Amino acid sequence: MEKHPENLTIEQLQKQILLLEKENKSVRESYQSTTENYHLLNASHQTLNRNHQALLTANESLEKQRNKLQQEVSYMSFQIEQMRRLLHGSKRERFISNEQVNQLTLPFETEDTPVKPIEEQSIKVEYNRPRYKKPHPGRTDFPAHLPVEEVELEPLEDTTGMKCIGQEITKKLDYTPAQLKVIKYIRNKYVAEEKSDSQKVIIADLPTFPIEKGIATAGLLAQVAVDKYVDHLPLYRQIERFKRDQVRIPPSTMDSWILRMSQLVEPLYEALRNKILGQGYLQVDETPIKVLDPAKKGKTHQGYYWVYHSPLQGAVFFDYRKGRGREGPRELLKDFSGYLQSDGYGVYEWFGKQEGIVLQGCMAHARRYFDKALDYDKQGASQVLSLIQKLYAIERRAREQNLSPAQRKELRLDKALPVANELGKLMASMYKDALPKSPMGQALAYSIARWDNLLNYLYDGSLEIDNNLVENAIRPNALGRKNYLFAGSHLGAQRAAMFYTFFGTCKMHGINPWQWMKKVLEVLPDHKANKLEELFPQNINI
Repeated sequence: MEKHPENLTIEQLQKQILLLEKENKSVRESYQSTTENYHLLNASHQTLNRNHQALLTANESLEKQRNKLQQEVSYMSFQIEQMRRLLHGSKRERFISNEQVNQLTLPFETEDTPVKPIEEQSIKVEYNRPRYKKPHPGRTDFPAHLPVEEVELEPLEDTTGMKCIGQEITKKLDYTPAQLKVIKYIRNKYVAEEKSDSQKVIIADLPTFPIEKGIATAGLLAQVAVDKYVDHLPLYRQIERFKRDQVRIPPSTMDSWILRMSQLVEPLYEALRNKILGQGYLQVDETPIKVLDPAKKGKTHQGYYWVYHSPLQGAVFFDYRKGRGREGPRELLKDFSGYLQSDGYGVYEWFGKQEGIVLQGCMAHARRYFDKALDYDKQGASQVLSLIQKLYAIERRAREQNLSPAQRKELRLDKALPVANELGKLMASMYKDALPKSPMGQALAYSIARWDNLLNYLYDGSLEIDNNLVENAIRPNALGRKNYLFAGSHLGAQRAAMFYTFFGTCKMHGINPWQWMKKVLEVLPDHKANKLEELFPQNINI
């Protein structure tokens, strides 16, 4: 039984105090040890936490680096495939979908039916394969306007007493090289037989020539212009050709002919520009042209032809500018209002923000991005291209049926709008998971950013789905650049723009450019300024 402290003796209390002090010391030592261990563990925990955060940061950085490297590897692989395609592959943007438009699909999901095993048999089959010879389509007859020279051939045998029962006619196409000729204008002078102080000499007036006191007629000038700007034959080559006929024309004379012709047709060029810009719908594109820089001997300046096409007029207009900035088109289009169709070049975005101008996109450029992405993401790109193909099938149907603008608009809203909505949803869903720098990501970003502009064609039947018409107009210039390499001056490049304008419009209307040029050079000097529209290639009666 434990005694109460008041019942203990002093000696017993002292012993108990000593015991309690020992226990207290032991508890304090244990507490101090536990506290030290706690601080050590807490410091270790904080160190581990810092290391954990550092590892998470490093892991995140490595993950970003891995994704970046993966994108670079994919993009470099795609670039290699594109290089191989440029070297060895087809240059056409042709997509053949597994799902052909307007083609019925076969019901492959059928019920399973048991198949009876077939006994192996050895059967010998003999047959004669008939030789099928594809019928010759026949030679296309020659155009009716070509002159015909008839050569009648008789047999070498004696045909006396025989009658003719028919004829065998064989046609061959012959060629006579173009010939230079001299036209000598002889004008008789008349005077009255009776002599007087006021005797008057009467003589016929000379016709009006494109170049007064020049030796070249309208026909020769037209040929020089067509050779240079349609067939891309530089002037020095034409000079060599004339030499073969022993006609020597100095280069300075040829240059002056081009200069005088351009001065003569400049009012017609300005009138055609005003006519085109007055339409409410323009397609625009630009193409480079190298020009000799007089400030830098032996070096060239990179100029640009800005090309404007009016589908409503069927006319094209070339405008030369020294740069590719928006200053040139801004000056030319300052009074324009209506639809402006272009590719995705950033300069055109500014025009879409101007009052009165609606910017329309080009579906062919959007399609081109997905065509390039086929090697990178065949499944995704094929899905998009299949829907774009359906949109073009609807446009082809409208052309084949020769629909009016109102009918074409109705067809588009009925057939093309649902396809366009499906295409927009598909691209939006793909864009969430696409790598931004990948070919597929770039294709989606291009189309989604311009989606409203791409669909503007649906709401006006006069608009085209793409900008291909203006691209076709500038395509011949690429061949010209390979032949003459550069323009001699900025003024020469602008003069060339005039001829490209007229000859490009002639091509759109199937007009012989030489006939048009000759006619214009003959009548333009005496033509009324307020009736220049009669001489436009789309209006002239040759």
